[in-house]
Amino acid sequence: MKSAHTQRGMSFISWLVVLGFLAFMASAVFKVLPHYFDYMSMEKIITAPDTDKALEIRTVGEFYAHITKGMQVNNIRDLNAQDVVKIKIENNQFLVNLKYEKRESLIENISLVVSFDKEFRVGMP
Repeated sequence: MKSAHTQRGMSFISWLVVLGFLAFMASAVFKVLPHYFDYMSMEKIITAPDTDKALEIRTVGEFYAHITKGMQVNNIRDLNAQDVVKIKIENNQFLVNLKYEKRESLIENISLVVSFDKEFRVGMP
């Protein structure tokens, strides 16, 4: 059994390693988090015509205009609606495919990549 003198807890170096690891993880999370918030906003914009029947979106062009306006309101400026959203009409519904990828530099040539790909079925009024 060890004496109480040798059981003092973590050393200063150990604490520096733990704090360095936590700072690295926090840096990675704070670089990726805004992209997830943008994605959640895009989901809400795309599904809005299902919940708000007053929008009365009837054509693909009107749907793109709705998405572009929603992106401006939510300050999503690093995405182009025409590039990340593909819209088709199928069985009297809008078939919307949201697909894009974002990269954030972490350390020199090491990057964090987030990829989003989801398909929505939005009813027409």
